[in-house]
Amino acid sequence: MSNVLAGIGRGQMKVIDQRVKQRRDNFLFYKKSLSQFPGIHFQHELPGALSNRWLTCITVDPLLNRGITRETIRHALDSENIESRPLWKPMHMQPVFKEYPFYGDKTSERLFEIGLCLPSGSNLTHNDLNRVIAVFESCFKNFSKT
Repeated sequence: MSNVLAGIGRGQMKVIDQRVKQRRDNFLFYKKSLSQFPGIHFQHELPGALSNRWLTCITVDPLLNRGITRETIRHALDSENIESRPLWKPMHMQPVFKEYPFYGDKTSERLFEIGLCLPSGSNLTHNDLNRVIAVFESCFKNFSKT
């Protein structure tokens, strides 16, 4: 690591607690606001652990919400100029690794299929977060639990 990078890192350590609090607050806002929608799930925090919630990700179960998928939501967010992205594509699904053996149980493939990373920056405003929620409300407006 260069001296410049080390200096930047030291400077960031002075605000790390504030940044983690902002990220955790974003996660809690999303969890509270999106819990009304069927099929939206968040990763749980293990007992005794404290996640920095650096990135808020959800899973979208289309079987629980009449077919609203991760892609439905991602495209709706994109149409409002709100960046989101699927969870990372598993390494064994990357073209460069297609010829190599893979040992797994399809968990990573399923998470890639249904997972979505939401805007999570520590500089998000309340208005920014509400814009994201408004898109979800629009996606789910015709949903009925009956």
